[in-house]
Amino acid sequence: MDASMTQEKQTANPPATGPAKLNLTGKLEEVRRYWNDHIHDLELAKHPVGTLGFFEDLAEYRFDKLRYLPKVVDFASYKGKSVLEIGCGVGIDLVKFAENGAHVTGVDLSETAIDLARKNFAHRKLDGNFLVMNGEDLDFPDASFDVVYVHGVLQYTADPHQMAREMYRVLRKGGEAIGMVYNRISWLNALSKVMKVDLEHEDAPVLEKYTIGEFRDILSPFDEIEIIPERFPVASRLHKGWKGALYNGLFVPAFTILPKAIVRPLGWHIMAFARKK
Repeated sequence: MDASMTQEKQTANPPATGPAKLNLTGKLEEVRRYWNDHIHDLELAKHPVGTLGFFEDLAEYRFDKLRYLPKVVDFASYKGKSVLEIGCGVGIDLVKFAENGAHVTGVDLSETAIDLARKNFAHRKLDGNFLVMNGEDLDFPDASFDVVYVHGVLQYTADPHQMAREMYRVLRKGGEAIGMVYNRISWLNALSKVMKVDLEHEDAPVLEKYTIGEFRDILSPFDEIEIIPERFPVASRLHKGWKGALYNGLFVPAFTILPKAIVRPLGWHIMAFARKK
């Protein structure tokens, strides 16, 4: 992916903030550079980058891999709400909120991601506000949003506690934060070590995994926290060869027959719904 792609001018969106204005240093600047050069799940796309087919490829794969997500996050229930997604990427999840009538804003450190998110929404004729912005230092007033969504972002940032404080600050009273981090004590983390298969984006400048207790600690600014372990094995399109065949043919079917009470805490994704009173 060419990280230098130019951003299209769209009257519906303010101009993205550039890296100079972000004034990033150290680890966050490394994170910005990494995600400018990497598009999540790019290898599964069959259509050219930036086309409607490209975004549909990524969405189809994402919601096949994360079959739990539309069941746990009722996108339709946020109609009329103002939703901020931190680390929005190309806007796959934010499309779900917008299609269901939410007023959406997406921010990301990556100029590449923001450019693509704008294209994604333009293809679908959806309204959305997209800005290059540091999720650890949001350029929004206090109490600006009803919902803050951070699915798979806190584990890739330099200071997740600071990001959580910003999430809390920009939420209105009665607002909700929806987040996900990777579970260190999980089936996938263990399997990757046993099978010697790297996790996706294991080469990222930051990739942390947390226990449920550690995730609760990150979200400690919030008044109420509900934790839901999720993402259990489904057939993989990513891994090939004998390891992929063993995983799809033996491990996935065997895992599905284990008692749910035993395996639930071992989900690879720890989802959280945190509320501000």
